[in-house]
Amino acid sequence: MTLWAYYWAILYRAMEPKTVQVRRIKSVDQEMPVRVVESSAHSQVSGANSGQTSPPACTLLSVGQAFSGTQNVSNLQKEEAWRVNVRIQGCDLEHGYLCGTMEALNVPMADTPVVTFWEGEIVDTKNYTFYTGKWEATPEDDIRHWTKFPSFQSLLTRVEIDGGKSLDLSNYPYIFMRWKEQYFVNVGTDCGLTIAGFYYVCFSCSDGSINGFYYDPNSSPFQKLELKTTNEGRSGFSFSSYELQ
Repeated sequence: MTLWAYYWAILYRAMEPKTVQVRRIKSVDQEMPVRVVESSAHSQVSGANSGQTSPPACTLLSVGQAFSGTQNVSNLQKEEAWRVNVRIQGCDLEHGYLCGTMEALNVPMADTPVVTFWEGEIVDTKNYTFYTGKWEATPEDDIRHWTKFPSFQSLLTRVEIDGGKSLDLSNYPYIFMRWKEQYFVNVGTDCGLTIAGFYYVCFSCSDGSINGFYYDPNSSPFQKLELKTTNEGRSGFSFSSYELQ
């Protein structure tokens, strides 16, 4: 090989296009912890219809949206309601997940508003069904709470059969969820409150109103949560995953 041929061979190899693979990257810009679910994760519903689509996209159920209202904590001895603010901090409809903060403003045994961080399961029949399967909730408890929502009545027969696995809720005007408080943000566990239970939640896609019922075998039954959207500025964090080939 001549010197010029050798030179051009080296130059040609240097100019050849190279294949570059960029592996999955997670991007998290957060103010509160959040669970990021890989797209390859298995469904948490055994036997669920994998062909089902996610719930309808709704601008009122998105990162930063705020809600305000009350939670009725009355018992046989006293009528009582707490003012409550909720803000969504993360939402991933594809995996049936959302999270946020809840602030109770006039809790008698607390000197300051009590803020908790919660994580939610969206009942989409793909990732989660109407049957909770944990947190001391039996299928009977589930049915007893879901039937308190008028918007659930038309689904009852199918849910009693298999928890709703065969339902297609992608165009349903309501989104059903469970919210589980994970920890206190600004107070200690000795604040006099418990977060052992969870909320059955019904969200209206038309006006963003939220109704819920708190379930805890050791607390007053059917504590009602009523929230409406507010016009506060949005804030929160988003998360995503990318895969480039």
